[in-house]
Amino acid sequence: MTKRLEGKVALITGAGSGMGAAQAKLFAKEGAKVLAGDINGKGITDTVAAIEKDGGTAIAIKLDVSSTSDWEQAISEVHEHFGKLDILINTAGIVGPAETKAAAHDFEAWHDLLTVNLTGPFLGSKYAIKEMLKTGGGSIVHIASIGATLGDQGGTGYGASKAGVLGLSKHIAVDYAKDNIRSNVILPGQITTPMSSFLETEEAKETKDFFINKTPLGHFGDTDDIAYATLFLASEEAKFITGSELYVDGGVHAN
Repeated sequence: MTKRLEGKVALITGAGSGMGAAQAKLFAKEGAKVLAGDINGKGITDTVAAIEKDGGTAIAIKLDVSSTSDWEQAISEVHEHFGKLDILINTAGIVGPAETKAAAHDFEAWHDLLTVNLTGPFLGSKYAIKEMLKTGGGSIVHIASIGATLGDQGGTGYGASKAGVLGLSKHIAVDYAKDNIRSNVILPGQITTPMSSFLETEEAKETKDFFINKTPLGHFGDTDDIAYATLFLASEEAKFITGSELYVDGGVHAN
């Protein structure tokens, strides 16, 4: 049986844990050669070890997504190991401080959120597109958040950064459609990851219950839910889909 990404090369950011690690493992299982990028060196080493143990092909790339020099090095690694780049998954991101209403928002925290969550996907796309143009196209999938389209208590900086990702993706989709480069966005709801582990504490029970009550399916998603959605958009099964956003949120956006 043909694997869905057989012969493809994919660079996945944030691959040291959570959604990015799940994406990297699934993509490798489906035949892709994976470049696992993350600022967390141990995390990507663990991800690559798991992929290789399962018979897949992957290399670890130490990658700060806000650094142009790190992206240049990542592309150099692409050439050295695999010679091309077919897929970019912009997963790396940060949440920021708990108190993020506009009037109380710390400027440095605001700057950090936009740098990682928006500049990171911009730089990744900038460098990936140059490589995809050389080989006749490719697919870019950005991981945003339902906070990009829904207002809520707090979350100003995070929501603004993720909303920017939506705009970035749509412009890329239109600008490079004739070059056979697709760009789409996934908007996760509450997903159980190391980043959201604080919700499992007794102190956060009220907050967790609040999010679950807002979710029609009545529970959080898991990292495989995002990985499979990403796989679809990255694959040839989605060859006529670009400039779109896919909600993976248990129905929150439909409320």
